[in-house]
This record gives sequence, C-alpha cells and structure tokens, in this order.
Amino acid sequence: MLIEPTEHGLYCAAGDFYIDPWRPVDRALITHAHADHARAGHGRYWAAADGEALLRHRLGSDIDCQSVAYGESLTFGAARVSFHPAGHILGSSQIRVEAGGEVWVASGDYKRDHDPTCTDFEIVPCDTFITEATFALPVYRWAPAAAVARDIATWWQANADAGRASVLFCYSLGKAQRLLAELASCPGLPQAHAYLHGALVPLTRIYREAGIEMLATEAVSDQPKGHDFSNALALAPPSAAGSRWMRRFGEHRTGFASGWMRIRGNRRRRGYDRGFVLSDHADWPGLIDTIDATGASRVLATHGRTDVLVGFLRQRGIDAAPLITDYADGPEGETD
Repeated sequence: MLIEPTEHGLYCAAGDFYIDPWRPVDRALITHAHADHARAGHGRYWAAADGEALLRHRLGSDIDCQSVAYGESLTFGAARVSFHPAGHILGSSQIRVEAGGEVWVASGDYKRDHDPTCTDFEIVPCDTFITEATFALPVYRWAPAAAVARDIATWWQANADAGRASVLFCYSLGKAQRLLAELASCPGLPQAHAYLHGALVPLTRIYREAGIEMLATEAVSDQPKGHDFSNALALAPPSAAGSRWMRRFGEHRTGFASGWMRIRGNRRRRGYDRGFVLSDHADWPGLIDTIDATGASRVLATHGRTDVLVGFLRQRGIDAAPLITDYADGPEGETD
C-alpha cells in the first residue's frame, strides 16, 4: 500500500511522511486545522496556504510550517505530492500522492456543497481514494445552506418579536464562520450583527483577515453588565450549553446547527429548542458522487459509518475496505 495506517498515523514509505498523524512524527502533511487532524508535537508541518494561520493559532505561532499553494507539486523521496481543495473549512485539503505508478488521494474531511468561507472541493482522479464516512447513511441529505440560513433568520426574528434572545450552538472552527457568511447575505435580519462566545472570536478574526465576508460580530464578553440581549443572536460552542455563561441572556431559546440534527431524536436528547441541519461534511449523495467522479478502483473509508459505505461500494463492484484511524467519528464533535 502506498499509504498505510501505523501506530503514529497514515504513513507513506515512498516519501517518508505522514498524513494527519495522531502521534508525534518528523514530517506531517496536514489536511486541515481541526484538532483530530492537526496535532501538536510534530517536527515539521506542511499545509495549504489558506489554512496556515488557523494551524498556527491552534498549534502555536512558532511551529515549523511550510505553506503550500493548491496544486503546487512537492517531492518527498520517491513520491510527488500536491494539495487540493476539500471544501470542508478554510484551508482544508485533499492530499494527492503519486509514486510507483499509483495515485492515491487522502481527502481528509470534505463536502461538496458551495461554502463562501472556503474553496470548493476539487475532483482529483486517482487509483485509491481515502474517504471519510461521517454521514454515510442514505438518510443524510442536505438542503441548500441559503435555505437553512433563512430558517435561522426566521427563528431569530420570532424570538426577537417575543423579546427573547436566540443562542445558536455551533462548532467553533468552520461552522460558526459559515453561518455568519450565509447570514450576511440573508435579508430581513433582526439586527445587522451577532454576538460571539469568546472561543469563536479569534477564529472568526482569522477568517476576516483572509477576506471572508461575514455578518458583523461583537464579543459577548465586551458588553457591559446588564446588557440587553433580548433581540440578539449569539453563537456559541456546544460546551457553553448549561454553563454560567448562558445566564446573561435572560429569557432565550436555543438552537443547534449540525448535520446530526437531520435525526430529530438527536435534538430532543440534547435539549435544544430547534435544530438546523447544516454540515461541513459530505452527505450520502455527496459521498457516492465523489467516489464515482474520482474513478478510483479502490476506496478506503475512515471515521463514521464505514460499514455501510464499504458494503454499498462492494455491492457495486468497487474494492472497498475500512481504514482504521484515530480521527473523530461523531456525532459531530468540537472538531467539525
């Protein structure tokens, strides 16, 4: 195998490097800055230029990191490597590896829907495709993000009319910024800005510095004691639910934006008033269409419902198998 799992991560012997390793290694090629794919302690890092600032924010400004332009060709030993857009979050990449007459693509996490906060997914033809399987069940099918944003705006307006704050939980990196970008182009919002939990502030600033247009924001922590949030929208990570931080909003309603909200029981179990189905991962049709488009004769599936995806692909005559990794496999945790 050109790329194989080891105790440290996915290893390419032809180039002597690892892709998204989970234990310290000398040379780490990183698909994106979520914590299950980008970990501290490696000797050197390579990442797409668009994601370098996020990587340094999360791992330290002093890491030895070489930024790579999408499509730029690199040579590691006997392997040729290039990074290509994955459409997951800002700077997310697929990593193409060519050696010994084979082409492999490690896709990291990806989605096929357009996202104004990152470069759209690029089909990269290959012999072997390493795909995620987070939402690999036919029930997972996404509506257009603009429609979800309109639903959020309507919910926000109804709460504002009733004098209640709207607290929308979402993941700090990628999801929060996508929501702000989608809402920025949504007409008829109760206010022209949203409030942010402190965990979202520096990440959102990095997106703004990258030129991403989003709804104006203010930090909740910058507001004076007793500030009136009665018609406000506040974005916060799921970890803030039930915390003392919530007390400042007075009467409020809660929502959660995630692909897991496609299953109503998930919303009820977590105690949210509303669920909005918005994911930064590919849905079932997106996974199948992508695999078909790559032309890959072998597919290796990681984190998620690998059993379902592998079984489906085998029925279609594709050489498919699960690939054991240390990446998060949901429900969509803080790394989404």
